[in-house]
Amino acid sequence: MRLMTPAALAALVALAGCAADGPQGGAAAVPPPAGLAGSADRGAVLVRLKCAGCHAVERSGDSPMAAAPPFRNMGVLYPVADLQEAFAEGLVTAHPAMPAFEFEPQEIADVIAYLEHVSGTGTGR
Repeated sequence: MRLMTPAALAALVALAGCAADGPQGGAAAVPPPAGLAGSADRGAVLVRLKCAGCHAVERSGDSPMAAAPPFRNMGVLYPVADLQEAFAEGLVTAHPAMPAFEFEPQEIADVIAYLEHVSGTGTGR
C-alpha cells in the first residue's frame, strides 16, 4: 500500500463514520478499475443514506456532528480520488461513533464522483 498525504489520512478518519452499518459480505473489495465512471447522482443517494447522520453532504449547511467535516470541503482540501483504495479496503478508526465500512467498486466510483461534484472540484458525472 502506498503512503498517503496527511490530508488524505485525515479524510479517511473523517469519512470512516459515514456508514450506518459495517462491512458487507465475504470477499474483500477492490478499488474500481481505472476508467470506471462514477455517477454523482448515485453517490448522492449513498452519502445521504450512510453519511448524512454525521456529515453535511450538501453544498451548504452544518454537519449534524460538529466534528464531522462537510463533504463540500473534501475535494478542496485534497484529491478525493486518492480515497479509492481506502474505500475498497474498509475504513476503520478508533473513534467509537465511526463504524467500519467497505464499498463495492461501483459505489466507490459513485461516492468519489459525488465528493468531487459537491466540492466543485471534479466532473461529477
